[in-house]
Amino acid sequence: MDSAHAALALSALGHEARLEIFRLLVRAEPEGLNIGEIGRLIGAPPSTLAHHLGALVRAGLVSQEKVGREVINHAGTEAMRRVFAFVEEECCRGVSSARGDAA
Repeated sequence: MDSAHAALALSALGHEARLEIFRLLVRAEPEGLNIGEIGRLIGAPPSTLAHHLGALVRAGLVSQEKVGREVINHAGTEAMRRVFAFVEEECCRGVSSARGDAA
């Protein structure tokens, strides 16, 4: 994980609708949901969902699986864990001051 990938994932989740979609997909694991089911559950039209799902897929937070004529969406829970681990990895290490202690 690097800063660019973490920023992309966090940016994708920074939109209320995308966060709602991601949380819904987390609850639906391991089966996942198709676009129609997501739309019905959150009350969003297919074109809006396609836009938001595309952002989540590009960020690596949602994967899509073709099953017959349906596209099943899955939450990338492991990807989200990697993002949070990246954010936390230097927790409590302290920061050395470039200014020094001179007053």
